[in-house]
Amino acid sequence: MASFLIVAIDGGAASGKSSTSRALSERFNFLHVDTGSYYRAITAELLRRGLRTDQVDEVKAALPSITLDTQVDGRAARMEIGGRVIPESEIRGAEVTAAVSHFAAIPEVRTALLTYQRGQAGVARTHGFHGLIMEGRDIGSVIFPNADLRFFLHADPVARAKRRELEGRADAVAERDRLDSTRKTAPLMLASGAIDIDSTYLTLDQVVEKIAGLIADKLS
Repeated sequence: MASFLIVAIDGGAASGKSSTSRALSERFNFLHVDTGSYYRAITAELLRRGLRTDQVDEVKAALPSITLDTQVDGRAARMEIGGRVIPESEIRGAEVTAAVSHFAAIPEVRTALLTYQRGQAGVARTHGFHGLIMEGRDIGSVIFPNADLRFFLHADPVARAKRRELEGRADAVAERDRLDSTRKTAPLMLASGAIDIDSTYLTLDQVVEKIAGLIADKLS
């Protein structure tokens, strides 16, 4: 029986990563890490400091002064910046959404978050969770390439745009995917050996059950 599992879930915007990961974290008592929210929080902080996405040198200079920590809220790992968790309303706002893929494409930004993200496994163990479920765009390829299970969720762009509409959020999913897939450092991709799941015509419950069965097999 596995004593601690690391599960990686990658995919583009509105592919179902977050809802699936949250449901699985509840079922198996895993710590849930939404790395997209981490990049959004860093983006919000950089914007607060008056930096633009084209000011690469200034962004690189600012990174060492950004202090990161983790606040465990239920089964969710929230990023603290300077001792503060930036509210969801701010990191999900239009300004951050428009800028996040551009800031995330800067290699130094990704490097600054690499060790922090990997460190969430230690946070999960310290807090007594049975595992870590981490979602993002480069989890199975870069952050945890040796995770116990790696999944890649994808869906038709039209379906994903409709999901965002139903959530009442503006999000150019196709453009964000283009930026995330074509960046030079840690692009959005289906990692070799990852399990590919098309969620276009699947309900959330169907996706959750498909992955849950594989997690249960690993645990037993």
